[in-house]
Amino acid sequence: MEMNRSGAEGPVIAGFSGRGFKVDGGVYEGLLITPERADGWVPPPLEALGEGDLAELLALNPKPEFLLLGTGAAMRRPPVALVKALTAQGIGLEAMDSRAAARAWGVLRAELRWIAGALYPLD
Repeated sequence: MEMNRSGAEGPVIAGFSGRGFKVDGGVYEGLLITPERADGWVPPPLEALGEGDLAELLALNPKPEFLLLGTGAAMRRPPVALVKALTAQGIGLEAMDSRAAARAWGVLRAELRWIAGALYPLD
């Protein structure tokens, strides 16, 4: 599937390829993405996901409005401890399946929203 979003600044998720996300000429199975960069990511099991796994995203300056968490092929709830830790930093967390998160990234970045994303492989 190909997506086209105009108006976004920074990395754009252009579509899907197998288990991965097409971003600026590269394909990433797991993805950490900010308005400034996109990097491949080998995430831990979702139930083990913690702040340390997202340190690069949480170090963004200014802090992101919220973290867009793509949980893989299906929407799954993130660990409560992670939600509490992000909330304590003033960062919201929006969890959804990874395909929906990729589409949401394009829409939100076209609006120039200052967000970060952690997307699990599509499985």
